[in-house]
Amino acid sequence: MATVRIPSQLRNLVDGERKLRVTGGTIRAILDEIDAKHPGIKNRVLDEKGEPSAFVGVYVGGEDIRFLGGLDAEVPADAEVSIVPAAAGG
Repeated sequence: MATVRIPSQLRNLVDGERKLRVTGGTIRAILDEIDAKHPGIKNRVLDEKGEPSAFVGVYVGGEDIRFLGGLDAEVPADAEVSIVPAAAGG
């Protein structure tokens, strides 16, 4: 099973969990799996078109999914997926 690291800004949607174990083999399947158990998380990670939000980075083993196939990026069973909200400031 892959592990998904949940940032503090989204933990209220997943009962305070820091990490979730998932079985999905792609980012799309993983987000569907998490959203089925914890409704609302997909709305925070994806934009209104259902694509990865410009304000949230999703990484598989440290690699940005935008360079791995987007939502169809494959996720090995032992991989770590990180959801990282963009930092703002100046």
